[in-house]
Amino acid sequence: MTNEQTNTGNPRVDYEYRRRKSAEEMKYQVVSFVLMILLTLIAFGAVAADLSKWFTIPVILLMVVVQVIFQLYYFMHMSHKGHEAPQLFLFSGAFVGFLTLLTFFTIIWW
Repeated sequence: MTNEQTNTGNPRVDYEYRRRKSAEEMKYQVVSFVLMILLTLIAFGAVAADLSKWFTIPVILLMVVVQVIFQLYYFMHMSHKGHEAPQLFLFSGAFVGFLTLLTFFTIIWW
């Protein structure tokens, strides 16, 4: 629905549209919350199973990355329009942080 279709001047239609959008947004937040709990349980399970640290650490890091993405897009509403500048800064900061860690690990390794 475009903005012209929803802005009918009828308060009842506008209310129903906002209510539907809110219900849809809540559904996404509940699903992402359940997925984050599941990812946390997987990480705890990897540690509790006493698996090799060469397997456990990458699994935990993968779970962290997925959870950060869920939290940014659904709980901090970064999926909405108009958040392009904050997205750019967040992803740029994450990229610089990754490069910094990669540099330090490379220096330490050699």
